[in-house]
Amino acid sequence: MILEDFTGQKAIVTGATRGIGRAVSQALLNSGATVIGIYGGNDAAAGEFKKSCGDAAARLHLHKLDVSAYQAVQNFYSRVEEEFDTIDILVNSAGIRRDSALAMMKEDDWRRVIDVNLTGGYIMSKFAVQLMMKQKYGRIVFITSPMGHLGFAGQANYAASKAGQVGMMKSLSKEVAKRKITVNCVSPGFIDTDFLDGLTEAHIKEYKKMVPARRFGRPDEVADAVLFLAGKNAAYITGSVLEITGGL
Repeated sequence: MILEDFTGQKAIVTGATRGIGRAVSQALLNSGATVIGIYGGNDAAAGEFKKSCGDAAARLHLHKLDVSAYQAVQNFYSRVEEEFDTIDILVNSAGIRRDSALAMMKEDDWRRVIDVNLTGGYIMSKFAVQLMMKQKYGRIVFITSPMGHLGFAGQANYAASKAGQVGMMKSLSKEVAKRKITVNCVSPGFIDTDFLDGLTEAHIKEYKKMVPARRFGRPDEVADAVLFLAGKNAAYITGSVLEITGGL
């Protein structure tokens, strides 16, 4: 569904070639935007996504980038500024899970989840804001999770990163509101993507029972919410969390 015409707008999407990030990228392309898509390392998935875009592939610019690497992200934004001058939209969708009971969690698994999910959002947003301030307009959307306030056994690192995203969003929204830059979160529950890979059939049945809608959501349902918040019609919505959870 196309909620708004984004023709002429430039959007950066992290985690752009798989799952929710891919659905957001596709929706933006379908609505006329130019998408600068960031992916972490899966070249095959990136290539397949590019091929699937048809004529819209000309407006898709893919970059392999570790969003937690400060200097690499700064260099990336320098190139973006040279080519596009400013950007209109940033969607922070990159995210990883490394589940374990906290007492058994490896230090590297804690740090890597925080680095990608939370620090990556800080770095990407910092340089995006600097470009958006040039035109006094912008939309930033974080893909967070209800696990940030619900918590799940075995996901202390993931839950902490997602709770941190909400706190960062609320602070940043207050800092940039006068510049007509909005900052919000979309908080998907169980969405049918490869992010749920590894769940047993028993776990899937158990989790679906937890959802009042009795099903997992679709990536395009999340993308529609992101595009709404990324549009010009959402100018008075900032500092908010929109849950897409089926009533979880």
